[in-house]
Amino acid sequence: MKKTLILTTALVGFASAASAQELTVMSWGGSYGVSQVEAYNKPFAAEKGVTVNMVDADNPGTPIKAMVEAGNVSVDVADVELSDAVRLCDEGLLEVIDHSALPPAPDGTPAEEDFVEGALVSECAVANIVWSTVYAYDTTKFSGEAPTTMADFFDAEKFPGKRGLRKGAKANLEMALMADGVPAAEVYDVLDTDEGIQRAFAKLDTIKNDVVWWEAGAQPPQLLADGEVAMTTAYNGRIFNAAVSEGKPFEIVWDGQIMDFDLFVVPKGAPNKDLAMEYIAYATDTQRLADQAKWISYGPARKSSGPLVGLYQDGKTEMGPQMPTAEANMGNALVNNFEFWADNSVELEERFNAWLAAN
Repeated sequence: MKKTLILTTALVGFASAASAQELTVMSWGGSYGVSQVEAYNKPFAAEKGVTVNMVDADNPGTPIKAMVEAGNVSVDVADVELSDAVRLCDEGLLEVIDHSALPPAPDGTPAEEDFVEGALVSECAVANIVWSTVYAYDTTKFSGEAPTTMADFFDAEKFPGKRGLRKGAKANLEMALMADGVPAAEVYDVLDTDEGIQRAFAKLDTIKNDVVWWEAGAQPPQLLADGEVAMTTAYNGRIFNAAVSEGKPFEIVWDGQIMDFDLFVVPKGAPNKDLAMEYIAYATDTQRLADQAKWISYGPARKSSGPLVGLYQDGKTEMGPQMPTAEANMGNALVNNFEFWADNSVELEERFNAWLAAN
């Protein structure tokens, strides 16, 4: 009887501890964060009987690096860009994720064959979305001809008004070169030379005095809504949500879009490593990735999720044409070269900051 009582007490204590388990996910906030809460966090919490906390950062790769190096990790899962995932993995700051343990597609196709090319390129990361840096404009600011090309974004004479740009080298240098006539397929070859870097900065010089700099993904649609800029670079999903959910008069220009992945990683020393691995496997299965597309116009990173993408949460907007990967949006698309940025980000960000500080 005594042994039974002790065992029962131990089991109750274990169950209580398990039910109190918490997972902390760091992401980018805004409409993107909402899409992850709805598609991943809520159903995972309900199924596993755990609490999932979401915290926001302008760029989760930065605090993750600081946490691990300080030996004070408070986050279990982080959503980061591909170049950051590769760099942090190479620096030994992330846990290795067993890709073979990820769930297969509904038809049995192994996960490693079902994810789109590049989605599992790092042993420390699993992609969940394909997204793009695009530019968008306020349709009420242009009564006649509207901007349609990347060159138009840099033409402040033909299309007057302030421009919004993310405060950093990445994407700005590529867009500057495309605006200057470099074909998308040749951008990284040109940018891999000092002359190409100078050419990109020279093109940025042409609009430098008209730029309003942004750092968080929620800022570009707000800059447009407040009339602070006539057009701005932005993450495509943020503009979609502002236009469709909030009825803002914003139009995306897909010419020169820069496509990229966001991926889940587990920081080295995460407090709940095993639960973090469960969460990533759950969140990146076929159905969950398709579910996220109900909330934001980012493409699922699995091939099998595509046919399951349907309507937006409004019940009437077809999401397929809104994706960066839609055929009509791919005419002059550039895929981010993660290897280039993993190798050159420190040097180019220093050059960018020096350029920004110069008169």
